[in-house]
Amino acid sequence: MTISDNPRPDEAQRLIPRHGGYRRLRSFRAALAAYDATVLFCDRFIDRRSRTHDQMVQAARSGVRNIEEGSVASATSKKTELKLTNVARASLEELMRDCEDFLRHCGLTVWDKDSAEARKVRAWLASDRSDGSDVSDIMKTTAPEVATNTLLCLVNQASYLLHRQLERLERDFVEQGGFTERLYAVRSKKRASDQSDESDKSDAKKSPICSKCGKSMRLRTARLGPRAGSRFWGCAAYPECKGVRPADSTFEQPT
Repeated sequence: MTISDNPRPDEAQRLIPRHGGYRRLRSFRAALAAYDATVLFCDRFIDRRSRTHDQMVQAARSGVRNIEEGSVASATSKKTELKLTNVARASLEELMRDCEDFLRHCGLTVWDKDSAEARKVRAWLASDRSDGSDVSDIMKTTAPEVATNTLLCLVNQASYLLHRQLERLERDFVEQGGFTERLYAVRSKKRASDQSDESDKSDAKKSPICSKCGKSMRLRTARLGPRAGSRFWGCAAYPECKGVRPADSTFEQPT
């Protein structure tokens, strides 16, 4: 699902709804940009042999992969989608703390979220026009403070979008239910339809054929006259055909 897309009218009728479109999610694109930037940042500023290098890269990777897996799993488990989306957000929160630790340990400044620099990074991410080269250049060429804060902005934006996505998933679950409820609704509808068809067939087998027009007859109740309240067979084509016969008469069932 996407945050901005509403399900099509026929989606509620599908047993397995459309799923796996994670590449269209803004949260996925933001998390992927943060992942790519994290790899470049760590290779440049964090010792490859240190545990921190591996932890930061794995946290960024976890953010991306859990969004993917949750989107694919949404077909048959909203619970799994919610769980994995939250795991993705938790992984990115961990990555944010690592970025803040790096800035603090190096005596560098954390950009305010409303600073011109932070707004520029968010605008770039929302533009959908970048091929990633902008962030790559920043990670490879700028001073540690600029590179770290840029990465922090990317991760923070991805986390915010995942928070919005979780809110939407929660609303959808409350309003539409999950796969188990959809499965029950589809089976109940099919069973009711089958029972209705069997009932129609049963009625048709028990009904006599009208001697005037050849169509099947329906059991009716007289409302007027001396026979009011009594049952009789009346032609299904009434009022075009007024064929009748007594309800207690014997007849040969159609084959």
